[in-house]
Amino acid sequence: MAASTVIPINVGHIDDVQELRKTKPTTIPERFVRDVTERPTTLDTTTTTLSSLHSDIPIIDLSKLVNGNPDEIQCEIVNLTTACQEWGFFQVVNHGIDLSLIEGIEKVAKDFFMLPKEEKQKYPMAPGTIQGYGQAFIFSENQKLDWCNMFALGIVPDFIRRPELWPSKPADFCETLESYSREVRKLCQNLLKYIAVSVGLKEDVFEEMFGVAVQAVRMNYYPPCSRPDLVMGLSPHSDGSAITVLQQDKGSYVGLQILKDNTWVSVQPIPNALLINIGDSMEVLTNGKYKSVEHRAVTHKEKDRLSIVTFYAPSYEIEMGPMPELVDENNPCKYKKYNHGEYSKHYVTNKLRGKKNLDFAKI
Repeated sequence: MAASTVIPINVGHIDDVQELRKTKPTTIPERFVRDVTERPTTLDTTTTTLSSLHSDIPIIDLSKLVNGNPDEIQCEIVNLTTACQEWGFFQVVNHGIDLSLIEGIEKVAKDFFMLPKEEKQKYPMAPGTIQGYGQAFIFSENQKLDWCNMFALGIVPDFIRRPELWPSKPADFCETLESYSREVRKLCQNLLKYIAVSVGLKEDVFEEMFGVAVQAVRMNYYPPCSRPDLVMGLSPHSDGSAITVLQQDKGSYVGLQILKDNTWVSVQPIPNALLINIGDSMEVLTNGKYKSVEHRAVTHKEKDRLSIVTFYAPSYEIEMGPMPELVDENNPCKYKKYNHGEYSKHYVTNKLRGKKNLDFAKI
């Protein structure tokens, strides 16, 4: 298609929520106000139910999987199976990533979001794309906006990188992100081995199949909001990745919620743990044995919150479908074969809408 015939995406006016908070602290523009059925309070059960479920999010001790005796390994594999089957989320402790690196990435991310708006806008997220600073997944001028500023970058393979979007400030941002991303990549490769074993596959099956796995990072900053009951920090969605690694800043409010048995459950972060969730690609590969889970973020009246999210997915060239070993007469094939790059394109060119994007792969 010739450049002149490309129809630009009209996303309308998008307020920067940090600037709104500074200049009009009590104003919530109409584009951020959710329909009554989508507001956080209308979907939640009582606080007691939510808080009592915090502690039930499974915890996986990676050191037991890597260095444990046979009984410890077996026990932790069983825990992992339960976590992936029943929750689609788990917190991983003793993950092997240096605490100073976790604190370092948190600091440079926060420092970036605290830069003047003009500095951050040197790295704009163009409409219809998902790298740079701004709001992603906006495709029309009347679409509701999330109360969140995002900064996203492609990491691996090299061809997805956009060097012009890597910031020069803070000075140690790029170096810290490179170091952090290398360590998170190792963690993802490690976890995928044990996820493979937990469904009865060879431990290196995913690594061999994924090729040069795609890795990207997105930093989400949620300023305080005077009416957290009217807005959504991040719209409900499942991730398109195989697995996602989420780091939440320490000391913030509990902002992440996952949909468990049709109830939104708040996830209380454990200090120094990383939260892992199963993405759409893993749901397909396991033929639905492990399901990707809808999640969302809510805001707070007085506190801000930062999260750093790493997406880890198969190479764009890969033909995807359920692993043949996980299809039989009792578990018929639920998903068609498709090209992962095509699915990724489908995912990023649609707004966040629960698990609707996965319909692309269903038979």
